[in-house]
Amino acid sequence: MYRNTNLCKIVATLGRIDGREDLIEKLYLAGATVFRMNLSHAPVEEHAKKIKIIRDIEKKYGCALGVIFDLQGPKLRVGVFENDAVTLKDGQTFILDLNENPGDERRVNLPHKEIFEAVRPGNILLFNDGLIRVEVTAVEPGKITTKVINGGILSNHKGVNVPDVSLPISALTEKDMEHIRQAADLDVDWFALSFVQKPEDVVFARQLIKSKAGIISKIEKPSAIDHLDKIIEYSDVIMVARGDLGVELSPEKVPVMQRRIVAKCREAGKPVIVATQMLESMVNNVNPTRAEASDVATAVYEGADAVMLSAETASGLHPVEAVSTMCRIIKTIESEPMFKDNMRANTASLGDDSTSASAITKAASVVANLIATSDFIINFTDSGATTLRTARQRPCLPILSLTPHVEVARKMSVVCAVTAMRVNDLKHFEDIEREARAAAEKLNFGEKGAQVVVTAGIPFGSRGDTNLLYVITL
Repeated sequence: MYRNTNLCKIVATLGRIDGREDLIEKLYLAGATVFRMNLSHAPVEEHAKKIKIIRDIEKKYGCALGVIFDLQGPKLRVGVFENDAVTLKDGQTFILDLNENPGDERRVNLPHKEIFEAVRPGNILLFNDGLIRVEVTAVEPGKITTKVINGGILSNHKGVNVPDVSLPISALTEKDMEHIRQAADLDVDWFALSFVQKPEDVVFARQLIKSKAGIISKIEKPSAIDHLDKIIEYSDVIMVARGDLGVELSPEKVPVMQRRIVAKCREAGKPVIVATQMLESMVNNVNPTRAEASDVATAVYEGADAVMLSAETASGLHPVEAVSTMCRIIKTIESEPMFKDNMRANTASLGDDSTSASAITKAASVVANLIATSDFIINFTDSGATTLRTARQRPCLPILSLTPHVEVARKMSVVCAVTAMRVNDLKHFEDIEREARAAAEKLNFGEKGAQVVVTAGIPFGSRGDTNLLYVITL
């Protein structure tokens, strides 16, 4: 039975797979445990075919794999130009208005009334992924006058970013809501929210999604940083979306924000994914740059639960090599004594929530590290909360999460160190040892004679009541 032994997980983005139906299996065998599908680039029906392949892989290998539907969110763009593009020069005046006529070097349509309502003189607007920068000098009804700071070529429908303003725009568009409705009957584990600015964006999405899937909040707007604690609290998973965040923040601030977000998620016990341009050169090349390898290593050292590949696997020339390369980088870092020392130091600084369940899971990590023959931890969990608490401690040991619910097992696929499996409901105390041994044998965990720390909750079936720490011998 194949099992990836790395602690940090890999999220692989899937593009079109027509004629390459075996690609997803190859990505899994190379090290991916979660698959992301971008709803900006294909209809839900096309992604449904990929989900079926993923679920067939689960059955074949007895594993639990996660599926992310990444919602597009609002896209702010300029209108069109008479000649398709213009060249803006430093220092010139450039006007944005609600006039739908084609633009020129002096003006262009900006079909987003919310921006006109929110910006003020002195605010900065960015076009074309931040390559063009203008400063607002005046705001009138239906008209924004700007001064070009950094000019360049601006063409039809290029994106607009408003970095220092919270816009009165929902994180979910009508198109996103329709995608959520269409995906109601699919085995989607998470919806990823773009354009999250405030906690209310997550609350609104939760009301729409209900309990059908978890919510991944993508931190890509500086305004989200101001509400980070609450956004983490209301979300199931956080994604550090460094691409869009890097457009609206100066480059030197992005690593600082990444470290801060990862640390806060660690403290809250919420999984965190570091994403965007991690092995970007592998879109075309079979090997990454040394800087990219170091970038992945940094995320692993910081304690990220998962790292993500985007274009590298969605449209790149070497998708399987990208996953296997990332897998090798993770394995190398996690084998370093410095990694374990760093995890222990960071864990020691975490606060405790003073509950018996937290005490049990923290004790499990301590006991497992003290037993010479213990090389993994087993959690019996109903909701996944016990496993999240255990992973928060970063014991630097694999965690085998056993649950009666397949949807819970799939959600554990993004959590650091966790391999999850569906098992039968526990009815008697003796079931703990039997199910633990059977799962360990099936998934190739541990050797005969190894002592394993097991946590569970009694009475069985009660959520959030982890109160048992048990040591068994395989």
